[in-house]
Amino acid sequence: MDRYPPIADHGLVGDLQTSALVSSQGVVDWFAAPRFDSPSIFAALLDHAKGGYFRLAPEQPPEGSHKQLYYPDTAVLVTRFMSPDGVGEVIDWMPPNTSPTPTDRHTLMRVVRAVRGTVRFTLECRPRFDYGRAQHELDLRPEGAMFQAPGITAHLRSTFPVERDGQDVRGEITLSVGEAAAVVFTVCDPDGAAPAAPTTDGITDQLWEVVDFWQRWLRSSNYRGRWPDMVGRSAITLKLLTYHPTGAPVAAATMGLPEQVGGERNWDYRYTWVRDGSLSVRALLDLGFVEEATAFTHWLGDRLHDSAGKDGEPLQIMYRVDGEPLLTEEILEHFEGYRGSYPVRLGNAASDQLQLDIYGEALYALSEGREIGVQAGYQGWKVLSRTLDWLADNWDRPDEGIWETRGGRKDFTYSRVMCWAAFDRGLKLAAEFSRPADTVRWTQARDTILEQVMERGWSEKEKAYVQHYGGEAVLDASLLLIPRVGFLAPKAPSWLSTLDSMDRTLVSDSLVYRYDPAASPDGLRGSEGTFSLCTYLYVDALARAGRLHQARYTFEKMHTYANHVGLFAEEIGPSGEQLGNFPQAFTHLSLIMAATTLDNALDRRRD
Repeated sequence: MDRYPPIADHGLVGDLQTSALVSSQGVVDWFAAPRFDSPSIFAALLDHAKGGYFRLAPEQPPEGSHKQLYYPDTAVLVTRFMSPDGVGEVIDWMPPNTSPTPTDRHTLMRVVRAVRGTVRFTLECRPRFDYGRAQHELDLRPEGAMFQAPGITAHLRSTFPVERDGQDVRGEITLSVGEAAAVVFTVCDPDGAAPAAPTTDGITDQLWEVVDFWQRWLRSSNYRGRWPDMVGRSAITLKLLTYHPTGAPVAAATMGLPEQVGGERNWDYRYTWVRDGSLSVRALLDLGFVEEATAFTHWLGDRLHDSAGKDGEPLQIMYRVDGEPLLTEEILEHFEGYRGSYPVRLGNAASDQLQLDIYGEALYALSEGREIGVQAGYQGWKVLSRTLDWLADNWDRPDEGIWETRGGRKDFTYSRVMCWAAFDRGLKLAAEFSRPADTVRWTQARDTILEQVMERGWSEKEKAYVQHYGGEAVLDASLLLIPRVGFLAPKAPSWLSTLDSMDRTLVSDSLVYRYDPAASPDGLRGSEGTFSLCTYLYVDALARAGRLHQARYTFEKMHTYANHVGLFAEEIGPSGEQLGNFPQAFTHLSLIMAATTLDNALDRRRD
């Protein structure tokens, strides 16, 4: 067992309220419950010795003997082990929890079976509650094990015996061809009833129910384009990363995974960013997932209602999945971090930042809601109108920008562009639905922003729109959204010139950096890889500009950087390795956006 397997060496399973990572060695090394943002139970990815893990695999599998895959069009993960004596499989899944309210009970199902010959499997279950900070007691009985920690209980039930190993458990079972065994790990509150003992027949029936759930859900997609496997996997991943009771997607399943191994860019991404969620609405609608898109627009509307009548900014940049705004950041000093990438941060101090672009993305999402009948009533429109009135007074402030820099506020061009988009969408909504609005003021703000960006956001030296006004002319991949939101025509000469400049400066063999890699505007030490989100935004912009050969080449080459089950982290490192929190929702939603834009452009050319 590797102390720290590659970040990409994992598949994701989940129940629509939380999720777990399973390595290709059969190890659950990340699992938090009862919610995505709850304290961890297994966190060996962040500290092998102190984080806890749940291993179910052959005791000493031969080197290179394992392979991992998803059962087609599902979130059921199969890890296969090959040896001279036989072939064994571990099948992992979590039963989808579609309750409209949060639940404290969450179950990880693990089935082992021998498909050829004879295989001896070993079980090690070593939970470490509250990020390894809470002690637990083990109650081991014939019917199974119970781990008790403050405020939470976990039950382990299996169809084969386990034994005590300190405050943990281990077990072994030898299976011959056709034989199977089952292990069920259930997390609940301290008063929750213990689960029933599993049977292999009962578990098999549940497995096929879960397979049917995911395949039926994916069949409801209307995507008929050229890349169904990649788009389908991205859609399932977005679904797995969405908290079903509220419809809020988290940015990633994990926290603390580094953007550079050994570096300090190690953030907690288990929260809902207004930006990411808002852009997901278009991606979901393009695939026909109306229910999911509607759920997020309601969540976003609730955040605006919550702020109504309060002083200060109408929106935070991120929230917890239930809408709670407090995300105090602290450092888990007892964790060494992934391969020594310290500090490991819990919470996210960027929640207090001013990032004015979120109002453009929010209005972008709410205006897309016209397609699905999501229209604000009178009170809802008043809240939206007050938000735009506030923005009219505040759009010209320096802010921290989309990349959440910690090096001081600047006049970021992307923030201005998205403020323009907010007023543009607000004016269109007011006109379409005949709503009362200070349209004169909003129009003046919209037009002033456009003129300001054209004059101050343009670098004559670079022949491009740049990251911020004044100072060094740094290119920024966030501006690739300019043609999507309609700020400039996708074939405008100044925009095509900007694309050319980005291609020279930000693009490395089709992969795209967030900003000039020679610059470091975020105030932190170290470097980072290319941003997978930005690569897909680049594909989208190229397709809109009519550069279809380049767009398709970049898109399909990017697929080669996906992991073995089609998942992406936040970044691609210099050796092609995946870096950052995993899997990242923004990467997968931008893949969907790029695929649909490119499909449409290629179809038009063919016609």
